[in-house]
Amino acid sequence: EYKFSSEIYIFMSSQNTPSTLYSSHWKAWIAGALAVMPLSIAVIPWGILAGSLALDSGLSILESQAMSAIVFAGAAQLVAVGMIKAGIGLTSILITTLLITSRHFLYSMAMRNHISALPLKWRLSLGFLLTDELFAIIAKDKGPHLQDSKLNRWYALGGGLSFYLTWNIASAVGIFVGNSIPDLENWGLDFAVAATFIAIVTPQISRPSILICVLVSLVSSVVCGLFEIPSGLLIAALLGMICGTLYAKATGESE
Repeated sequence: EYKFSSEIYIFMSSQNTPSTLYSSHWKAWIAGALAVMPLSIAVIPWGILAGSLALDSGLSILESQAMSAIVFAGAAQLVAVGMIKAGIGLTSILITTLLITSRHFLYSMAMRNHISALPLKWRLSLGFLLTDELFAIIAKDKGPHLQDSKLNRWYALGGGLSFYLTWNIASAVGIFVGNSIPDLENWGLDFAVAATFIAIVTPQISRPSILICVLVSLVSSVVCGLFEIPSGLLIAALLGMICGTLYAKATGESE
């Protein structure tokens, strides 16, 4: 159990209680923002790099910021600006970003039971704000994001919106300051991408099938990278999911 000033918010660990109660929407919002804060901080270097590279690729200041504000997808943005800089056509860019962000379809399916009962305006808002980081804090069957076994929409909004603001502020810093920092792309800021996903995935490894999925995906992605196999990440992800699912069925883990 964690306790902060009751003037800020009330948080009780759902590992020991079936539901988490907040005395107001504002306190639930702040609880969600605090829950995603470590991941928000970790993504700041990534956002700075994305903003700087967008400007370097030939986009205007407004276009560079609009990419973070409208697209709001870190990995897709980095790949897209690289393709824009290389002069690759729009169709190829759209197909590539579609493949990269296709995991969000799986996220939405996993969250369907929690989200489907909400009004349309909430489904659209949370759908836009749904990122790997937000999914990490609201996808569990138990946690402070649930109230009476239902998703606390204000908690989710707090996590999603605070992350959105952090990402856009970091992108703005990259746009206005990035070009004044020499060799920014060689500072290794893109490691923030890997570090963020490690922080998201590791707590989710709670069953042998998930561990197998992660290990197979990891090894497969390295092999595909070494042999320069096209769409290596997509292949690695599919192999990991297939192996994890087969193991779960073979051992009866999913029953």
